[in-house]
Amino acid sequence: MDPRIAWFQPEQRGPANNLWMHIWETTQTLGNLYFNNNCNTASAKLTSGGGDGASSNAADSSVKPKDHRGMSGSKPDTNNSSRGVGGGQVGGSRVAVVGTELPSKRKRDNKASTFGFNRNLLLTDGVEDIYIGTPWKSRNYSEGIVGLHEEIKDFYEYISPRPEEDHMRQEVVARIQRVIKDLWPNAEVEVFGSFSTGLYLPTSDIDLVVFGHWETLPLWTLEEALRKRKIADENSIKVLDKATVPIIKLTDLHTEVKVDISFNVQNGVKAAKLIKNFKQQFPVLPYLVLVLKQFLLQRELNEVFTGGIGSYSLFLMVVSFLQLHYREDVCSSNPNLGVLLIEFFELYGRHFNYLKTGIRIKDGGSYVAKDEVQKGMLDGYRPSMLYIEDPLQPGNDVGRSSYGAMQVKEAFDYAYVVLSHAVSPIAKFYPNNKSESILGRIIRVTQEVAEYRDWISAQWGQRSNNEPVLSCNGETLSLMSSNSSSPSPSSPSSSSSSSTASSSSDAVSSIHVSVQIHIFSLDTLKMLYRFSFYV
Repeated sequence: MDPRIAWFQPEQRGPANNLWMHIWETTQTLGNLYFNNNCNTASAKLTSGGGDGASSNAADSSVKPKDHRGMSGSKPDTNNSSRGVGGGQVGGSRVAVVGTELPSKRKRDNKASTFGFNRNLLLTDGVEDIYIGTPWKSRNYSEGIVGLHEEIKDFYEYISPRPEEDHMRQEVVARIQRVIKDLWPNAEVEVFGSFSTGLYLPTSDIDLVVFGHWETLPLWTLEEALRKRKIADENSIKVLDKATVPIIKLTDLHTEVKVDISFNVQNGVKAAKLIKNFKQQFPVLPYLVLVLKQFLLQRELNEVFTGGIGSYSLFLMVVSFLQLHYREDVCSSNPNLGVLLIEFFELYGRHFNYLKTGIRIKDGGSYVAKDEVQKGMLDGYRPSMLYIEDPLQPGNDVGRSSYGAMQVKEAFDYAYVVLSHAVSPIAKFYPNNKSESILGRIIRVTQEVAEYRDWISAQWGQRSNNEPVLSCNGETLSLMSSNSSSPSPSSPSSSSSSSTASSSSDAVSSIHVSVQIHIFSLDTLKMLYRFSFYV
C-alpha cells in the first residue's frame, strides 16, 4: 500500500493489522539501519583515505548532527530525503523512524499532506477524543450513494473559503501591491487562479500577475524589494527565471500564504474568466473541483513542477467529463454528486486511454486522437501523456508538464475502488457504518489545517464581519459597502478610520444600538448623529 495514496479503512483495522504493521515497521527500520551503516562506513573510508575507521566514524558523528536540521534547518538533508525515511542518531549511524522526519518535512511544505496517516492510525488506535480528520461530518448520512451525495455537500460547505480567509488574502495582495506600486507606479497588478474564481482551499496559493513595460523582466528587482520590506519569509523567496513562465515564489511572513508572481502573462487572467463561465454552465463544478483538489493536495499530486496535475488541468478534466457525460442532468442544479464523483474516478482511473487519446474542451468538448495531433506538431515532438488542449490557445498542451500522470491515474483508480465498495449494499455490514465517513475514506483534513483555519478566524474574524445593518422602522440601513477591497487593517488609513469609528460609538451609545463596523465614512457619522435625535 503506497502511503502517499492510501490508508487503512475502518473494516481493515484491528489486532491483526496492528501486529503486521509493527512487523513491517521493524523490518523497515532494520533494513535502513543496515543500509545507513554501510553508507557511513564507505564514506568514512573515502574521507580518511583508508585510515582508522573508528576515528572516521567519530568525526562523522560529530559532523552529522550539525548537518541534520530537520524542521528547524533552512536546508534539508538531501542524503536523508533521498532515502525516504528519517530518524535519530545511534552510534554514529542514522536509525530510521517511520513517520517522524519525512512526514514533518512534508508537513512543513504542505499542511494538508496525509503522508504517514497509517502510522497515526496505529498509534492512536483505541484512544478516545482524538482528531479523526473529518470535521465536516456533524451528522449521520443516508445509506449508499445518497449518503455520499449529502456528505460531499457538507464537505463543500466546510472547505469553501470563509469571509475571514478571503479578507486575510486581500491583505496579502494589498501588501505586495504596495511594494510593486512603489517600484513601478504605472504597473498593474491582477489576481488570477483559484483565488479569483473562489475555488481555493485553505492552504492554496495566490497567483498574481504584474503588467508593465520592461526590457527584461524585473524578477530580481522585485525579489530584493520584497526582502527589504520583510513581506516574505527570508528562506521562502525563490526566483524561477529559467521556467517556461518565469515567476517569483514566496510565503507571506504574517499569514504563511504562498504567493506566485508572474509578469505580463495574459493567459492566467483569461483562464479565470473561462472558469467562471463554466461554473455558470455546470453548477456541480465547484463541488467536484474542491473535492478533487483536496484529494490531490493531500497526496502531493497537485504540483506541476513535481509531475502532478495543476488546478487548471484538473478543472479542464472535470469540464470534459461533464461535457461528454451521457446524462442530461449534469447541467441541473441538483444532480447526485456521489454518482458523478465515482464516475469521474472510474473514467480517469480505469477507462481513459492516456496513450492514444487527448482532451479537447472547445465546441462542446470531444476526445482527439494523439496521432492526429502529432501530425500538426513539429518533427521530434509528440503529445504528452496527459494531453489537454488549451481552449484559450489551441497549440498549447496544458498537461505537458504532468509527467506523473500515471501516479494520478493510480490514485483515481484507488478512489474508485474504495468509494464503490463503500456505497455498495454490502457496506451496511461494515462495522460502525453509520458513524464512519464515506468521503473520509479518500479525503482527510489534517489537524494542522484545521488549527490554521481556527487561527485565521481568531485573527481576522472580527475584521471580516458581514455588512452591518441598522434596522429602523422596518427598513434596513447599510453602514458599509460590502466590497471586500477596503484597506487592510495594517494600513494607516484603516487604523485611523477604525479609531474614528470607536470614538463615534460613544456618541450613539445612548440609543442602545449595537453596531459592529470596520470603517466609518464622514457621511455615515453625520447620518448616525441625525438618526440619534429621532430615536
